[in-house]
Amino acid sequence: MKKTLLVTFVLFTILTGAVNAQSNIGSTDYTTAIGVKFYPGAVSVKHFVTDKNALEGIAYFWNRGTRITGLYEIHGEIENAGGLKWYIGPGAHVGFYNNKYYAGATYIGLDGVLGLDYKFKSAPINLSIDWQPSFEFGDGAGFSGNWGGLAIRYVL
Repeated sequence: MKKTLLVTFVLFTILTGAVNAQSNIGSTDYTTAIGVKFYPGAVSVKHFVTDKNALEGIAYFWNRGTRITGLYEIHGEIENAGGLKWYIGPGAHVGFYNNKYYAGATYIGLDGVLGLDYKFKSAPINLSIDWQPSFEFGDGAGFSGNWGGLAIRYVL
């Protein structure tokens, strides 16, 4: 019974997303997109709360642990570049690391983001590339300028 309910829920979610995605074809605007982000591997969900402001949640997974990041992004148009926007904003994260230096360590930190966001007009696909410098608090922590990457998302 639980498996049937789970399968039904997943199918309903996929079909609802497919129907909603059809309304985003032909437009360079979108409200919500979900996908993957590379460097390191992550799951990304981006949701616009206004025309120019979005929230992005990112769950990073790599060989040293997991990091959950929340970003508030302010978007701006780029003239004569339909579908392309710049964005900048603050954020925060919590990381759970397990490597030879920090076994079972938990860190919190502050993040920033600077990037470009593109929504294809002819498909429900969104791409973004960004840089996410961060500062972690705790023993052995500090500034890190190597977060960010390329995101590929499906527009719901």
